[in-house]
Amino acid sequence: MTEGKDKRKEVSSKDKINTQSVRYDISMLSNDDLFLFNEGSHYRLYEKLGAHPLTVDGVEGTYFAVWAPNAKQVSVMGDFNSWDKSSHPLRPKGQSGVWEGFIPGVAKGTIYKYYVVSHHRGYCVEKADPFAFYSETPPKTASIAWDLDYSWGDQAWMEKRRTHNALDAPISIYEVHLGSWQRVPEEGNRYLSYRELAPRLAEYLKQLGFTHVEFLPVMEHPFYGSWGYQSTGYFAPTSRYGIPQDFMYLVDYLHQHDIGVILDWVPSHFPNDEHGLGYFDGTHLYEHGDPRQGIHPDWNSFIFNYGRQEVRSFLLSSALFWLDKYHVDGLRVDAVASMLYLDYGRKEGDWIPNQYGGRENLEAIAFLRRLNEAIYQEKPDVQIIAEESTAWPMVSRPTYVGGLGFGLKWDMGWMHDTLEYMTKDPVYRKYHHNNLTFRLIYAFFENFVLPLSHDEVVHGKGSLLGKMPGDDWQKFANLRLLLGSMYAQPGKKLLFMGGEFGQWREWVHDESLEWHLLQYLPHSGLQRWVSDLNRVYRSQPALYQVDFDSAGFEWVDCNDVEHSVISLIRKGRSRDDIIAVVCNFTPMTHFNYRIGVPQPGFWRELLNSDAREYGGSGQGNLGRVEAAPIPLHGRPYSLTITLPPLAAVFFKSSQ
Repeated sequence: MTEGKDKRKEVSSKDKINTQSVRYDISMLSNDDLFLFNEGSHYRLYEKLGAHPLTVDGVEGTYFAVWAPNAKQVSVMGDFNSWDKSSHPLRPKGQSGVWEGFIPGVAKGTIYKYYVVSHHRGYCVEKADPFAFYSETPPKTASIAWDLDYSWGDQAWMEKRRTHNALDAPISIYEVHLGSWQRVPEEGNRYLSYRELAPRLAEYLKQLGFTHVEFLPVMEHPFYGSWGYQSTGYFAPTSRYGIPQDFMYLVDYLHQHDIGVILDWVPSHFPNDEHGLGYFDGTHLYEHGDPRQGIHPDWNSFIFNYGRQEVRSFLLSSALFWLDKYHVDGLRVDAVASMLYLDYGRKEGDWIPNQYGGRENLEAIAFLRRLNEAIYQEKPDVQIIAEESTAWPMVSRPTYVGGLGFGLKWDMGWMHDTLEYMTKDPVYRKYHHNNLTFRLIYAFFENFVLPLSHDEVVHGKGSLLGKMPGDDWQKFANLRLLLGSMYAQPGKKLLFMGGEFGQWREWVHDESLEWHLLQYLPHSGLQRWVSDLNRVYRSQPALYQVDFDSAGFEWVDCNDVEHSVISLIRKGRSRDDIIAVVCNFTPMTHFNYRIGVPQPGFWRELLNSDAREYGGSGQGNLGRVEAAPIPLHGRPYSLTITLPPLAAVFFKSSQ
């Protein structure tokens, strides 16, 4: 598992060296490449455009290619030519709009930019390479010539990852912001590098039992406070934490410890920094020209022109790049709703209807369908996940039946309704019982992930623990109950870092999590609860195997409003694989609480969030309960249980 040697491609040329004006008659772009690029169906442009170290006639150098169809001149400037804007011009590739050239002596590690002179009004600008594999660490903005050679050691994972990413597999995701998970306070509160993170994060994820980790965008971004969601480097992991091979090492290490890796990916908008994609060649090349289509009012950022075929090729190539070159197991596509609606975040009169007069962005819809079709064709063992916050139909259904083609979708409705309910004082919860039960009306319309993400613990919203009502004991009990209820529901799971041990303050992106809290029992107990939830979740097919079909779920009683109790059954494919879950959302203990069950015999208490090792009061059922032949809730048997306060209790049929 070591970085590979610097393997340079050998290319021959009929021309002799011209050290000033770059006249090597070589090109990495074939006519087929240009056709596919212009058609919007080139999936691997990163192999053709950008900076690529080569050896030509025994001379080492770098081949550059950049798309700037409205440029009058494009030159490469960098530390190799003292940032001279005119000494190394590129030449146009016919009428393709691509400028290319080979510069001898430019080696791996060379810092460079493109100097673009436009046909439009004499506009001149220095631009970072849209296809750069590596960039200077912000606030610096230049690109760095680099390769992606690496010796992977994750073959075993890659051969079996289809089973880990399948819709009938347990998927429990830990969401992480790389720069603030852990820091080194004794060294100026610096970040951990990719390589430092690898063993620490893998050990922690194994300890807590998560199956996957999801990283907030690692793509290079100039403003750290954007958390990566204002990306400029669509092919470059941020250099804040190391070189590209260091990030490969992180993914490789996690895979070797059986942990899947999902990346947030942002095709919805990009920042307006001058060195970025905006106004690239003096025209609106990547973005829409009309601000009613090209400017996102909520984020003051540019919106991609999804109707332009070359832009589609750019974005398709970016998505497949991370799956190809970094072995990642899935992409979570950010802000899909902002792509689907032309009036998203806009006032009346500030948006342009589609050709039929509607608010649907037909070009973005076509792009998303093409994206998912391409990825699942090329990489059928990954998952593409939509963060989509509206009731758009069939987001996670195949394109051939009219869907968008995603594999999974975040259930933002569940998140909103559940958190709104949980913040209520228990005395008022009976008036909001519908918040707990409503999602099961639509739960099987999509393949849902239940997210408690970073968005819920920032901008004054408070931490998960801070949202909970009551005294400190009740806050922890409520949070354990919330997580227990989430794991009982149909759908995959996602939890943002810090929520697993009850961080008091909301997330701060430039500081470490409050790890010191784990010395206190309520916090360590909550962490142990999450670990046991994941352990039971992964070991019990009834809790994950039939997530997206009503055959895997039954309400026992969803109408006990007066007690604020819900009870349900989860079922696996095996007839006898049955788990009953009861959740008490009040601080009152209910003795002799009875629920109907379908089978006789003993039911083992798998989990009880009120156990003392989690910080609870220790009330429970002594490990098991026997079903009595007393019909209830339409079932032939029933259990009489002790239902602890503010607790979730899981029972497994032993028949």
